Amino acid sequence: MTTTSSTPYQRKPDWIRVKAPISSGYRETANLMREHKLNTVCEEAACPNIGECWEKKHATVMILGDTCTRACAFCNVKTGRPDLLDPHEPERVAEAVAKMGLAHVVITSVDRDDLDDGGADHFARVIRQIRLFSPGTTIEILTPDFQRKEGAVEHIVAARPDVYNHNLETVPRLYSQVRPGARYFHSLRLLEKVKESDPSIFTKSGLMVGLGETKQEIYQVMDDLRAANVDFLTIGQYLQPTPKHHPVMGYITPEEFEAYATMARGKGFLMVAASPLTRSSYHAGDDFVKLRAARERLLSN
Repeated sequence: MTTTSSTPYQRKPDWIRVKAPISSGYRETANLMREHKLNTVCEEAACPNIGECWEKKHATVMILGDTCTRACAFCNVKTGRPDLLDPHEPERVAEAVAKMGLAHVVITSVDRDDLDDGGADHFARVIRQIRLFSPGTTIEILTPDFQRKEGAVEHIVAARPDVYNHNLETVPRLYSQVRPGARYFHSLRLLEKVKESDPSIFTKSGLMVGLGETKQEIYQVMDDLRAANVDFLTIGQYLQPTPKHHPVMGYITPEEFEAYATMARGKGFLMVAASPLTRSSYHAGDDFVKLRAARERLLSN
């Protein structure tokens, strides 16, 4: 049963407990990230799936530094004045991707409101370098919203990632609490703009639940995303990183996640991933294969 009271839980339920990361594969991935001086959202955001993903050498690289210009209430990435851009980062990312032999890679970043283009050109350079080093690797990007950065989205789309992800994170009513620096309809418009610029690029967005939203609000967000022609929706349980962050207002059961997934499929998403431990890049490579197959089936009918 979903808990929606104003008193947050203090104990995580058994269905979201994970093992500590101790495998040799985990250590190899960690060493590779250090060797190439790369940041990962897996570490910075304290992702609960890091042990499983890194054991398989699946890491989500976080570019544009490790310091965000915003202070979202759900996020554990540090906030402050970022360092200057590293011009060699795109090459280092591409080298690491090639060394890991990835079939699919996810690239994300901090918000960089201090940059004229929000870091869009850096994203484009990373995409082009990965194509150069690993032409067979499919590329998924998870970008900030690029508010007041005219032309940023179009610049990235021109580099032709395979998947363009931008997370709405929560329902409109909670934006002032959870994403105070963002605007719900701006984020929706970003996703719509990607499809308008290049319909062949898959679009993707994610939601956290357990922040105090209602089911009806989640259903409305689903409708808004479908109106923007978004292909892929992820839904996962919000987990409070530290006592300073937004509290967990309820733990959503696996059965409720399955009900959300059923509803989302009924609304026309090509791909839906919904579970307590679902995150934007969790099983992203396997999901991309399913997403591509779903579109092929749709086009063949």
